[in-house]
Amino acid sequence: MQYRGFMRHLSYLFTLLLLMPAGFALAATKPANVIFVLTDDQRYDELGFMNPVLDTPNMDKMANEGVHFKNAFVTTALCSPSRASILTGQYMHNHGVVDNNAPPKEGTTFFSSYLKEAGYNTAFVGKWHMGESRGHGAKDAPQPGFDHWVSFPGQGNYYPTTLANGEPYTLNVDGERVPQKGYITDELTDYSIDWLEQQKKSDKPFFLYLSHKAVHADFQPAERHENQYQGKEIPVPSSQADTEENYEGKPLWVKNQRNSWHGVDFPYHSTLDVQSYKMQYHRALSAVDDSLGRIFQWLEKNGHDKDTIVVLMGDNGFMFGEHGLIDKRNAYEESMRVPLLVRGPGIIAEKSVVHEIAANIDIAPTILDIAGVKKQPQQFEGQSLLPLAKGKKVAQWRSELLYEYYWEFNYPSTPTTFALRTDDYKFITYHGVWDTEELYDIKNDPQEMHNLINDESYLSIVANLRSRLFAKLEDNNGQHAVPYTERFSSGAVLREATRSKEATFPAQWLKVPNEKGDIPGSRDFMQTDEKRASMSKVEQKPIKK
Repeated sequence: MQYRGFMRHLSYLFTLLLLMPAGFALAATKPANVIFVLTDDQRYDELGFMNPVLDTPNMDKMANEGVHFKNAFVTTALCSPSRASILTGQYMHNHGVVDNNAPPKEGTTFFSSYLKEAGYNTAFVGKWHMGESRGHGAKDAPQPGFDHWVSFPGQGNYYPTTLANGEPYTLNVDGERVPQKGYITDELTDYSIDWLEQQKKSDKPFFLYLSHKAVHADFQPAERHENQYQGKEIPVPSSQADTEENYEGKPLWVKNQRNSWHGVDFPYHSTLDVQSYKMQYHRALSAVDDSLGRIFQWLEKNGHDKDTIVVLMGDNGFMFGEHGLIDKRNAYEESMRVPLLVRGPGIIAEKSVVHEIAANIDIAPTILDIAGVKKQPQQFEGQSLLPLAKGKKVAQWRSELLYEYYWEFNYPSTPTTFALRTDDYKFITYHGVWDTEELYDIKNDPQEMHNLINDESYLSIVANLRSRLFAKLEDNNGQHAVPYTERFSSGAVLREATRSKEATFPAQWLKVPNEKGDIPGSRDFMQTDEKRASMSKVEQKPIKK
């Protein structure tokens, strides 16, 4: 009797399991592992399948076996603010990291802390680049939400170096100083795989945040890639032309920046050839692609290729002569648009291209969604990309994205910039500078060559986009945190055409290269900034009369 009763109960339980909703059954399984790979300064088209010059087989593999978010952007094209947006899911005016020096606001929570609460083992390996008010983001101490930590001060170095005191340059490994041993992209990958090996001992899902230094300027490829792409030509962008036609309708600051630290005529205060520099950029990326390959090999070898989602994203783009500019910071496509690839065999759609606007503020909610966290933190301003990555249609997806950049005292040629990017248009406005706004028909003018701001047929579009842009800047939990309002001077911006022209550039800032092509004292401004900063900390005494 007891046996027959037991069998009846067993049969009943088996029937329940068969009738159980699939979603309920899946909820009991271990959530997917996640590896988030962040590259530095990798622009949206720096991918083999988008650029015939490049050879990136592992990035191409991600696109072929996963999803390519074709319209992915950052909310600020600058290292620290963009990284803070990834970690917090917030726009810059809310998380407070407004430049490469400012720390996050007190009480800020990174998504890694929520992952730990969800039962994940977590690791951060690579460039952190946030934290101190001085020292170019030099803080590299272990941060909340990560069980394992490997980082370095500021930008780090591609190759091991010796400090002025004779000591070797070191990494911070779980709070201990450890000398850098080799090429940084390879070494960070070594640390990552060592940590992945340790996960074999745990039943918990794992999350790895691999944050590469590459491909940040000054680009230095691995020795094995120093002669890569030999003989290949790097095309000069058509918008680099120094002609009146090319600059027609462009803001004054864009033309002025051409002959500056971030311009093609005087790049980094040198005679650097920008296209040769781009070749080094391509070469430095190859080690990152190798790194991806090593990670894929480890996943496949250890049976994790079907339960691990790998995400690749750039922290911002980079310009190589477009509109006469180099570097980033501005709101042009090459600066704010980035690669975003997601691969997870059996979980993520394959050979899929998503056209919806994606952003760095979406990474935190996406990873928590993968982890099965049902209630997303209120701080998030982004949306989970997971439904789109699975090939689903999302009814209420964003139609626009806010871009913001705040003027930096050490790089004064780029003004405070606000922009609104939609599927069809981009509206750009500037603060604290006497200059024109910009409007581009992105669909028909993807290179942003024709500024439509003064075309009367677009007046209603301009008014609408400007209003929506400033509404987003005010959206900070009811607090107007950004001291800019939707005001535009339409009358006090004119000049009398027959009278005085533009002012002469300050004579003390005009420099002539020496016979070597170097500019004497070109980095003195950095030393001056440090001197002023140190002087500001000296106790001020009243002046005796």
